[in-house]
Amino acid sequence: MKFKAIVIDIDGTITHHDRKLSLEAASKLRTLDMPVVIATGNVLCYAKAAAKLVGVCCNIIAENGGVIIDGFDNEPIVSDVIHECEEAFEFLSSEFDMEKLDSVHRRTEIVLRSNFDVVKAGEILESHFPNVEIIDTHFAIHIKSRKINKGTGLLKMAELMRIETSDFVAIGDSVNDLEMLQEAGFAIAVGNADDFLKDIADYVSTETYGNGTVEAIEYLQSKGLI
Repeated sequence: MKFKAIVIDIDGTITHHDRKLSLEAASKLRTLDMPVVIATGNVLCYAKAAAKLVGVCCNIIAENGGVIIDGFDNEPIVSDVIHECEEAFEFLSSEFDMEKLDSVHRRTEIVLRSNFDVVKAGEILESHFPNVEIIDTHFAIHIKSRKINKGTGLLKMAELMRIETSDFVAIGDSVNDLEMLQEAGFAIAVGNADDFLKDIADYVSTETYGNGTVEAIEYLQSKGLI
């Protein structure tokens, strides 16, 4: 079968290890004659800029599925979950010295600097806030609702695009890409991905970071999948 769209993470997937954009990956994505959806844990304004610069604007899943937009000037769909995350943050603040990042732009989750015991914080949250989780994407720490993730974001995006999630190829590298890869019709993990992501992937690239995405797209093309 031929897939109809690609949904792809940014950091660690179309970047180098230092978060600089892989020009090779961006160039490869621009050559595709199909929609490319950006799916990131970052804020919408960052995702919009990245999509424009990569040249695949503008279907975006931001804040790990909490914010979705299907056109650059369209109004975003924003999940009403931030109050749960704020309550969890206030509770954890009594136990840990935590620093918020880009909080002025966050609408559905809280992002923190990685300078505290995330495992212990997660255990505390599970006991007191079962609907909230804390995840480490290797680039930042996210306090987020368990009700939303990149997989639920992909479900909504597919609905907006009037196709099925099974029509998507998903490419990612980290824990916050898990549900997105599970929901898509074909899952790809780049070579630097977490092991549990590789375990569920249909294809794992030998190359890492942006070079892994280039390899993955060339694989899809060689097999007639896109």
